[in-house]
Amino acid sequence: MGDAPELPPLARLIHSLRTNKIRFQIAGMTAAILQGTPATTLDTDIWIDLPERQYVLILAICQELGSEILTQTAVALKDDTLVNFIYRVDGLASFSTEYRRAKKMSWLGQRVAVLPLQSILKSKKCVKRPKDLAHIPLLEQTIAASQIERDTR
Repeated sequence: MGDAPELPPLARLIHSLRTNKIRFQIAGMTAAILQGTPATTLDTDIWIDLPERQYVLILAICQELGSEILTQTAVALKDDTLVNFIYRVDGLASFSTEYRRAKKMSWLGQRVAVLPLQSILKSKKCVKRPKDLAHIPLLEQTIAASQIERDTR
């Protein structure tokens, strides 16, 4: 019998966060894509339930996994997947409140908390960076389509 296939670096990171008892949720456009938003993204945003001053703990976990540290809040995993760690999300409630509202989804073979579309939309409307403003119509259309789908069931 051969060796079990190695998990993708992002799955290993998620597993390591869980092993270290660090609560997190998938945020940003990755979270939106997981919920059916027709978009692409160049990175994965992970909202971490720690004060930002504890970023060193997250970076140490990433280094153990062979990641390249890019900034205090960003790493490139072994396969060059970019990950941004977020310690607060503008326009939203606390991590704990948003975590209770999070959708629990299967992703990369694991159950993860995913920031709901309504929360992603609310944050993007608050932040108003050009890329956030470009995502707003996509998010609104996805929310409307999912509401129609729920109504027709």
